[in-house]
Amino acid sequence: MGYDYKSGKKRVDDILSGKIEIVESGKLPSDDNFTFDNAYHSWVMAIFVDIRDSTSLMAKDDQEYVAKVVRSFTSEIIEILRGDDRERELGIRGDCVYAIYTTPYKSDVYEVFNKTAWINTYLNMLNALLRKHGYEKIKAGIGVALGNDHVIKAGRKGTGINSTVWMGEAVSKAAKLSSYGDKIVGSRIVLSSLVYNNIIEKYKEDHPDKNVEGWFHSSESIPYYGAKYCSVIMTDMDNWIEEGMPD
Repeated sequence: MGYDYKSGKKRVDDILSGKIEIVESGKLPSDDNFTFDNAYHSWVMAIFVDIRDSTSLMAKDDQEYVAKVVRSFTSEIIEILRGDDRERELGIRGDCVYAIYTTPYKSDVYEVFNKTAWINTYLNMLNALLRKHGYEKIKAGIGVALGNDHVIKAGRKGTGINSTVWMGEAVSKAAKLSSYGDKIVGSRIVLSSLVYNNIIEKYKEDHPDKNVEGWFHSSESIPYYGAKYCSVIMTDMDNWIEEGMPD
């Protein structure tokens, strides 16, 4: 699945140019879209995208600015992550957007990983648009991990109080790896060794004239054996950004 970044640019421009009413409410609306199901054991892959220094962002006095940044960040990342028949869960946890996919084959791992390149390039676009509108740029980490994990729906059947629980490495490791991107290491994308091992040969095949292994780096600062970080992007979109994002 591709990402219509020109439509995305218009949506973000509309958000940043518009007015947002900050409603004071003592009670948040509930989400009743959870279901209860049996347990499964399967290959799953998770992507977590986390805003850096979100505590300082959320504490800013200009709450309209904060609302615009958070909405711009979440709306287009969700657009990139959604609409895939491998998707099993997609949501927001605080300042983090995440998605979980079923990935039984290497080809699935490769296609899902490409979403991180779209997100990485989108964040370049978002920062360019933030500068255009007189706002500060943001930093974010993108964590991605793969695991052969157990998945259950936990809660109390019939009460409406239940949620998916992902037991294993994929979700927990992706969440942790996202905290290293654009902070402990200079690149946004941090991927587990299992993801790297499942995508590197396909990358070499698709880019035979490039030193693909040189795109991925290791760091002793990441306490997961074999984890890598990189700055892969979608070049057509990034070139369009560099050209000033013409309509």
